Amino acid sequence: MATKEATVADLQKNFEESTAVLLTEYRGLTVAELRELRNSIREHATYAVAKNTLTKIAANKAGVTAFDDELTGPSALAFVHGDPVAVAKGLRDFAKAHPLLVVKAGYFDGKPLTAAEVGKLADLESREVLLAKAAGAMKASLFGAAQLFNALPASAARAFGALQEKQSA
Repeated sequence: MATKEATVADLQKNFEESTAVLLTEYRGLTVAELRELRNSIREHATYAVAKNTLTKIAANKAGVTAFDDELTGPSALAFVHGDPVAVAKGLRDFAKAHPLLVVKAGYFDGKPLTAAEVGKLADLESREVLLAKAAGAMKASLFGAAQLFNALPASAARAFGALQEKQSA
């Protein structure tokens, strides 16, 4: 009994501290394949296998009801503490190589996600790529502004020079 309560407390803590949670079914995967999956997403998430009843209790205590109908069969959760897009990509890529892994649902930014929406999340570019694109766009707009500011004094100088020549003549 105490072990179940400790497990529920740990799961609840994981739900509350995670930026996203992705629910998977791993029926038929070997221990070695599960270890490979854990290693592939370790940088951004922890992958935990837990009993469905304990998961449901912990999720509900944390205010997450997104998985209530999905907790059937052997379930495991990816508790995301890093980039949710990287974890979704990691799960998708692993599922391509190991079709027995099924992404069933997700919870991100306070909202439930369907399996299709988790797939869309996996299709997004990573945070680093998006930041690089934003930095490139800002650099380009700053470069344009710098050119504009440099052009104003030059054109003003030409206009004053022309005006001065006109007055001299």
